[in-house]
Amino acid sequence: MSASGTITKSTGTDLQLATFYVGELLLSLPIEFVQEINRNLELTEVPHAPEHVRGVINLRGDVATVIDLRRILGFDPAVVSSHSRNLIVRAGDESIGLWVDRIADIISISSDSISPSPANVSGADGRFFKGVYRTESEIVVILDVDEVLSVE
Repeated sequence: MSASGTITKSTGTDLQLATFYVGELLLSLPIEFVQEINRNLELTEVPHAPEHVRGVINLRGDVATVIDLRRILGFDPAVVSSHSRNLIVRAGDESIGLWVDRIADIISISSDSISPSPANVSGADGRFFKGVYRTESEIVVILDVDEVLSVE
């Protein structure tokens, strides 16, 4: 991972990914993007906000905007469940919550085992993905946080 957040293809560099589900799609982020995993699902609505903005939460005195990843990726809106979480990431000077359906694991992979992502993964818009990694049983899609947060 370079300083700009792009995945580098140097030989065998270990990369730690935080994995999580949006629907049945297994997504991941490099662990250095993740500030915390938050269970606070009591959001304050933001009037006239885009439909992908679920609201804001108080994060120990800071306000964090919570984005519904399902909406951004083109799926139906998220439904609150006992597994729902906010994956808090840093974007410049602010914290952003990515609403996910459930948290999975932290995995370590070799950067040279990442393949280019297809244009369309499980019905989602491929511009939000940096690449894919195949495990024995699943495909892990690496999320492009900058692209997700650039959605108006």
